[in-house]
Amino acid sequence: MAAFHDYVRGLSDTVPAGYTEAGMRVYRHLVRLGVTQLIEAHHPDLRTQLGDEAWDELITAFIRQSAWTSHHYGDLHDEFLAFLARESA
Repeated sequence: MAAFHDYVRGLSDTVPAGYTEAGMRVYRHLVRLGVTQLIEAHHPDLRTQLGDEAWDELITAFIRQSAWTSHHYGDLHDEFLAFLARESA
């Protein structure tokens, strides 16, 4: 299961056994889409302030580095705030 999570979070580009590359790209895309939408909903001006390139880097870093383990997207906001605090320290 670790290989699946590593691929989805962008920590690895090795497709886990039993999955297809196309299917795994869909999982990765859906996670990124969900994260992006939730963060933008809570911080609507952040993307504008950062610009597209810095925004993409922030979302990528959050997905790769966060300690988020909940299965609920609603819990993501608190983890994002914790991530920002860790990154700014």
